[in-house]
Amino acid sequence: MRAQKRVLAAIEKDFKAAGLPPLGWYDVLWELVKAEAGRLRPFEIEARTLLAQYNLSRLIDRLEKEGLVRREAYDEDARGCWVVVSEAGRAMRARMWETYSRSIETHVGAKLSDPDARKLATLLSRLV
Repeated sequence: MRAQKRVLAAIEKDFKAAGLPPLGWYDVLWELVKAEAGRLRPFEIEARTLLAQYNLSRLIDRLEKEGLVRREAYDEDARGCWVVVSEAGRAMRARMWETYSRSIETHVGAKLSDPDARKLATLLSRLV
């Protein structure tokens, strides 16, 4: 857990230095980009990320304010909505990935040999 904290803190620092939003934004945008039609219901985003519902609601508000997502009515339930990634959201996710991938390589990949990385991936895959 300490290693995870250190790596995430280093990645957040890299994002900040690059003038990018926090890592949590990437997680939501990535799930939306991967989703069919680029949209998910909020509870689906919650299930696919580590974000609690109350944090997710505020994050969606911020993403919407920045023009990265929009809310659309969910016809089958008037109380629900879709969260839809915009083209600006897709572009932001791609921009964030450039920094994120370099950060992963710097803070994780560069510290492990190929056999160690394979071993770690095998061990971690047993937990998910």
